[in-house]
Amino acid sequence: MNIHEYQAKEILRGYGVPIPPGEIATTPAEAEAIATKYGTAVMVKAQVHAGGRGKAGGVKFCKTPADAKEKATAILGMKIKDLTVEKVLVTIAADIGSEAYVGIIVDRATKKPVFMVSAAGGIDIEEVAAKTPEKILYVPVDVRYGLPTYDAMRMGFFLYEDVKLARAAAKIMQQLYAAFMAAGCSLAEINPLVVTPTGELIAVDGKMVIDDNELDRKPEIAALRDESSEEPSEVDARNANLTFIKLDGNVGCVVNGAGLAMATMDLVKYYGGEPANFLDIGGSSNPEKVVNALRIITADPNVKAILFNIFGGITRTDDVANGIVTATKANPLKVPIVIRLTGTNEEIAMKILTENGFSASSDMDTAVKSAVELAKGGK
Repeated sequence: MNIHEYQAKEILRGYGVPIPPGEIATTPAEAEAIATKYGTAVMVKAQVHAGGRGKAGGVKFCKTPADAKEKATAILGMKIKDLTVEKVLVTIAADIGSEAYVGIIVDRATKKPVFMVSAAGGIDIEEVAAKTPEKILYVPVDVRYGLPTYDAMRMGFFLYEDVKLARAAAKIMQQLYAAFMAAGCSLAEINPLVVTPTGELIAVDGKMVIDDNELDRKPEIAALRDESSEEPSEVDARNANLTFIKLDGNVGCVVNGAGLAMATMDLVKYYGGEPANFLDIGGSSNPEKVVNALRIITADPNVKAILFNIFGGITRTDDVANGIVTATKANPLKVPIVIRLTGTNEEIAMKILTENGFSASSDMDTAVKSAVELAKGGK
């Protein structure tokens, strides 16, 4: 689960990370009033779950309250990666002497949180990793003991030669780690961590991504979810208990099991197609899941063909077949559908589909190639 910058900053501030004051505005007048209260230059920053806000014009420097009102007028209502900006963060602008990056991710290889720190802050860390990997220091953390001071100081000195700055950075890293663990994050970052001309160290931007598995245990964190800033189809799927991620292709995929879903998308790419989504209906034999899956996929105008790839174990293929029949009777399809079913109750499933005018295959390659060709025909 993504949370907004202002929410991440509030969590980090609670753990002692030095962050400039800021408040949320939903109207230009509110932005002007906040800037007036601060009495200094401010930043007006779009709050949406999308990267590249600055490049899209969603982050602006404002010298006066009137300027803040004007910039907020331009930003509120704009779209950034198809998401409408409904609120802005108005925060005191920082004088920047230098910028660094500090982040934590969960590394599946080491099964530990891993710090990534770099003196090349303020830009995409992915770009730094690709072009100048020597500028990044990676430090894994043993969760049994937390982040020891010697590791924090090692990272501090990697960023700064000045002892005072290195100590201040080490303290911020320990605070960041505490917030990361308490909120149940899969990612937490400060980019940039800024040294001001007066020698202060402050976090100008903050980002947190919460592990969905933590949400049941942390209702106060779950309450931070903003569905208006998420892809509507993903919200719809989550409310229907489906695992769904929207992609940019035109082959809609309905699969049971995450592993098979990944293999299916790989095969779609192998045969020259582009998957339109990741959608996993596995885990039960409920035909209603199929109905919801088809409803969500057909709502995407980019989908030119639908591929069902079901390997029935716990998920019974006859329940999937009944779901397909029910869904298409209620809402006839406007795009072709390709069905591959094999496994539990396969013969019954094939009979159900045949009786209702559908054809199905038990061969995965045949089905995927057919779906890709049909999608290309529909462009």
